[in-house]
Amino acid sequence: MNEALRQANRRLTIRLLLMVAAAAGFAFALVPFYDLLCKATGLNGKTDGAVQIAQASKADIGRWVTVEFTSTVMPGMSWEFYPAQTRMRVHPGEVTRINYLAKNPTNRALAGQAVPSVTPGWTARHFNKIECFCFQRQVLKPGEVREMPLVFFVSPELPAEVQEISLSYTLFPVSG
Repeated sequence: MNEALRQANRRLTIRLLLMVAAAAGFAFALVPFYDLLCKATGLNGKTDGAVQIAQASKADIGRWVTVEFTSTVMPGMSWEFYPAQTRMRVHPGEVTRINYLAKNPTNRALAGQAVPSVTPGWTARHFNKIECFCFQRQVLKPGEVREMPLVFFVSPELPAEVQEISLSYTLFPVSG
């Protein structure tokens, strides 16, 4: 009976190790799969990186889209960070510039990285950034105040029933 018990334990151990390996493989593949899913569907409001200004087409002056700008500063980041204006009406295809303002009120240099999100999420593919402070980390010296530009356009292919888009930046502390 000892031999039968050993065989059963060996089979159970092999099954458990296979389950652990499968779970690890699934966890490893989950991040790229999620990124592909977000890119394909526009979920999570992720926006693509910089686009060339040549991609901006002729403005559709027959309609307006209101873009609302917001910001959030994560815990551990002492900056004051906000858009210079909270709402703006733009024509789809029209290249527009807005500034976000940042201030480091501390007595030490701090680095931060802004991560954008567009709502409704599926409209992110229609929000195109040409120039953005979010493309690289920002370092502010003690007491420094900075205007950080965002140059963008809303694609004329945005469905006509969409009249409002929200762009939100979350500012995270960056070390090193």
